[in-house]
Amino acid sequence: MFKRSRALPAPGQETFFLWGPRQTGKTTLLRQRYGGARWIDLLKAEEFRRYVARPELLRQEIEAEPVSPRQQIVIDEIQKVPALLDEVHWLIENRGAHFALCGSSARKVRRGAANLLGGRAVRYELFGLTADEIGKAFDLDRLLNSGYLPRIYEASRPNRLLDAYIADYLKEEIAAEGLVRNLPTFSDFLDVAALSDGEIVNFSNIARECGVSSHTTKNHFQILEDTLLGRWLPAYRKRAKRRVIGAPKFYFVDVGVVNRLARRGELLPGSELYGKAFENWVFHELTAYSHYREYDGTLSYWRLASGIEVDFVIGDMVVAIEAKSSAKITRDHLKGLRSLVADFRDVERRIVVCREPKPRKTDDGIEILPATGFVQRLWGGDIL
Repeated sequence: MFKRSRALPAPGQETFFLWGPRQTGKTTLLRQRYGGARWIDLLKAEEFRRYVARPELLRQEIEAEPVSPRQQIVIDEIQKVPALLDEVHWLIENRGAHFALCGSSARKVRRGAANLLGGRAVRYELFGLTADEIGKAFDLDRLLNSGYLPRIYEASRPNRLLDAYIADYLKEEIAAEGLVRNLPTFSDFLDVAALSDGEIVNFSNIARECGVSSHTTKNHFQILEDTLLGRWLPAYRKRAKRRVIGAPKFYFVDVGVVNRLARRGELLPGSELYGKAFENWVFHELTAYSHYREYDGTLSYWRLASGIEVDFVIGDMVVAIEAKSSAKITRDHLKGLRSLVADFRDVERRIVVCREPKPRKTDDGIEILPATGFVQRLWGGDIL
């Protein structure tokens, strides 16, 4: 059992949404935090049928058997019955009830009844396992091959579980919710999109490979974002002195899923694919930290039209980070960070996250940090 870093409010204090990809441990976290909660599980077929037919039952049942002021009402998989948010809204306003609304897709909620809770519910996100949560058992090679989902990370045969995860995603999130008309085409899109993990997306090329329009491809990426399977990393464009790239990059939220979709096989240190997975992991750690610790700064990347790039820029040039899986950092690895200061002399810190055994600092102030040292400093509050 992992101790999760996602803090949640005490029972009866706050109404909130808890969003996260499937199998990140949302239900487990809520059960640990709210042991005495009134629980409504919409994954149960009988519960789903009752409330989808008569959403007013929620209000009637809580009116008949009121909860205490210090008790949380948990609705698991809220996106399955968005109409329940009408009743949630009424109970918040008229009975002072506090809800924990858990789900893996905001798409139906946003299109259905999202406005009803505008300003009345805080949004939290839960990500896959971080190095800080794994603790002393942290194994980078295992994490980059298996991914960040708790059950799959601990499995002795993760590939079978990853295949089942992808199949369940297509069945439960995509087909069951009617998000696409052609499921085989979307399945093909997933395979092709995985090859663009951590890259600037060329919609036309992906559309051509999948045999669909660019508009359909953009909609499919929107589905990945809405179902929390991926997210965009914007380009940093402030105060640009030279021509910079403005298009965002796209990252899948779990590198194990990417590995299976892209048919990468076993990732070995030193290989190009290991390096791509390493960059995904650094993005994962930075994103999770920013959300869990409520860091106000933005996360972006910086790239010149010439191709020189820095993987991650935090805040307004507070920290610039390069993810390099090499066990020996050379001058070539530092080109991006050194070019950055030509445009932004006030950048506070420049860091390379890598597999060198010990931390060091170059003559011009670039910090070279081993992966384990980086996450220790990150989660210890030394970087942000």
